[in-house]
Amino acid sequence: MLTRTPLALVLIAAATLTTGCEVVPLEPAPTTTTPGGGEAGGSTSGNPAKLLAGLNEAKAGSMRGYTRDEFPHWRDTGKNCDVRDSVLKRDGRKVKFSGCNVVGGTWTSSYDGKVLTKPTLVDIDHMVPLANAWRSGAAAWTKDRRGDFANDLERPQLVAVSQTSNRGKGDQDPSTWKPSVKAEWCGYAGDWITVKSYWKLTVTSAEKKALSTMLKEC
Repeated sequence: MLTRTPLALVLIAAATLTTGCEVVPLEPAPTTTTPGGGEAGGSTSGNPAKLLAGLNEAKAGSMRGYTRDEFPHWRDTGKNCDVRDSVLKRDGRKVKFSGCNVVGGTWTSSYDGKVLTKPTLVDIDHMVPLANAWRSGAAAWTKDRRGDFANDLERPQLVAVSQTSNRGKGDQDPSTWKPSVKAEWCGYAGDWITVKSYWKLTVTSAEKKALSTMLKEC
């Protein structure tokens, strides 16, 4: 039987061959038993509408105690390498390196269609923002688990986009912010749902309604 190599390991192996950098594998996202007897992870494949229907609906939790430091990132992946470099390499074209550091290339921001020609102009967005995750269940996690979430290369949680779109989005959910490129709504909603489903995060009623509307663009 053939087995599939996780995307994170493929990226890291490619970076090693390309740059000669000594790389340490990322830790996989954990799976832990939930009170209901299932796993806190699960398949990230499936019908987005069905995954959305399976998400628990709840009011947004408190922001008390939240700081970005509660979600340690970006993790090192070797000498002068980190998760940000991995995303820039994955999402860019004609990417150039200095050691493990990405110093050149071209990136197209799916949120607003902007073409970026310098890595300094690129932000790595957390599809489900850290503050949103905190309000929807991550406040109860350990700091290590929040670090796994913030550095998750296996789900569609990290994406290279323009600084303006990322900062315009902030910590908003799809009920108050959507990509300005409407053609991206279907994929954006599917990615958001995949991340929340895998990490067992809740959604608000307004968020769920907005996601359902966005899926109609598929």
